[in-house]
Amino acid sequence: MPFLILSYAIQAGLIVHVLKTGRNTLWIWVLFLPGGMFAYLVVEILPGLLGGRTARRTARGFKNVLNPGADLRRYENEVRLTGGVASRKQYADELVRHGRHDEAIQQYREALTGLYEHDPNLLLGLAQAQFDKGDAVAARTTMDELRRHNPDFRSAEARLLYARALEKEGNVQKALTEYQVLAPSYPGAEAAVRYAQLLSAQGRHEEARKVARELLDQARLAPAHYRRAQRSWLDSAQRLATEG
Repeated sequence: MPFLILSYAIQAGLIVHVLKTGRNTLWIWVLFLPGGMFAYLVVEILPGLLGGRTARRTARGFKNVLNPGADLRRYENEVRLTGGVASRKQYADELVRHGRHDEAIQQYREALTGLYEHDPNLLLGLAQAQFDKGDAVAARTTMDELRRHNPDFRSAEARLLYARALEKEGNVQKALTEYQVLAPSYPGAEAAVRYAQLLSAQGRHEEARKVARELLDQARLAPAHYRRAQRSWLDSAQRLATEG
């Protein structure tokens, strides 16, 4: 009984919090569902208390489960209201996350005008949408444009995308060169694993094993949270390191 009373008290307090802070009133209904109070704490209260990237990412995940498409609708409305480049990029990025690549490409192209005609972040977003759509040639062409107009732009993600586009369109030697340069400095295991996988696909198994083993040796010295975050890539590296 005391636990039940405490549960009702917390529920009532959270409902008051929803109303006083102007949260979406749909939360009131969610609070009556199993796990609803926990969801509200994680999504609405915890990020403000912790302020960290992990807390924000967790909250975003819960929001997507509770209200899928909410961010997409919000960004679309912002574009309609302001037509600004920043809001258009946010909308395009969200369209990519929803797999609506043609619409995303259109939004990026509309943003790439005037002072932003050669903006590297917009060009990178456009190339990602083209690549995710399955058009590696268009993605590589866009990345060439990005590099030509922004020679000082530095982005590990941009370089990885460029290497992947080269690989997918069949320019293997240039892709290997890009992976080789990127792998040691990439903040994660993906670039090294993709490099080893491409080496292996070309029959260069000993070189692939060497790259994979070096990655695994480095990972053993890395913090535990890195190994957890990179687990799937490290598992792939382990298979490459031992393949005959």
